[in-house]
Amino acid sequence: MNPPNSLLALNLWSPHHGLSVGIAILTALLLGMVHGVTPDEHTWPITFSYAVGSFSARKGMRSALAFSLSFTLQRAVLSELAYFGMLKIAGNPTWNAGIYVVVGVVMVLASFYILRLHCTVHLHFWPPSVGTCHKQVDMNEWVTRTPTPSMAAVHGFVAGWGLGAFAFIMATVLSPAMPNAALGWVPGAAFGIGTTAVLVVAGAVIGALIRRQRIPEKLAQQVAQQSAGKTLLLGGILFVAAGVIGLVTPFVMTIGISTGIHVHNLAHINIGTLLVAAVMLIAVWMIVSSVHTLRRSPSGEFS
Repeated sequence: MNPPNSLLALNLWSPHHGLSVGIAILTALLLGMVHGVTPDEHTWPITFSYAVGSFSARKGMRSALAFSLSFTLQRAVLSELAYFGMLKIAGNPTWNAGIYVVVGVVMVLASFYILRLHCTVHLHFWPPSVGTCHKQVDMNEWVTRTPTPSMAAVHGFVAGWGLGAFAFIMATVLSPAMPNAALGWVPGAAFGIGTTAVLVVAGAVIGALIRRQRIPEKLAQQVAQQSAGKTLLLGGILFVAAGVIGLVTPFVMTIGISTGIHVHNLAHINIGTLLVAAVMLIAVWMIVSSVHTLRRSPSGEFS
């Protein structure tokens, strides 16, 4: 066996116990990058849904950064809980099915904000109450309403509670490798930073590619709104449906077809893989159909 403080001890498929602090943190960072690159249902569909609403590299990067930093915070919390042995739900199919439902509901609510909400709701913290719906909101502003970084941040924190192979490795091997509770959160943060590095680049690339449609700015905002809103709506419905099925029949969450690839998220084709593929296809379909509708419109605008 390789020394626990040697780079030869790096094993991203099945890291062993007894790693040094430095190697454990490096392993977490690299696993986070793999997590960002490979098709994961808790990152790809959501990041892509928000990125299609950006229509620029800068905004795509900003949405991905908001999602990823919030995800990083959640993973740091998760890592600290794991250090104290408080994480008893890893690998629980019912838990993951429930997270699917929550993630789906958040996606649907975000789509309502983009596509349906014609007014602003004010929250009053003291005394706690929900203010009235103000109808005097500028409708031109609503027409081009697109996903906000705060939405992506909420989504990042919620989606991070989905626990797969990466979270299991962090909870059982990497977090316990920390010498004390003060560092228990570090592997989770390193994992999140690795994921952030990949998703920020991906968000910028997606935004830039969509921007290359060469549509005038005002009309591009309409395409972004329609594409992002409908992707979040249909994707959210799929997540809720998958979660409900998983809650009713938990074994659905555990079945999969082995690919023989020793890379997590690529080792099996399962319900998560199908969700990723479905949402990505929906996003592409919505972009293409929205642009097609725009270009066929005699006035150059959506009806």
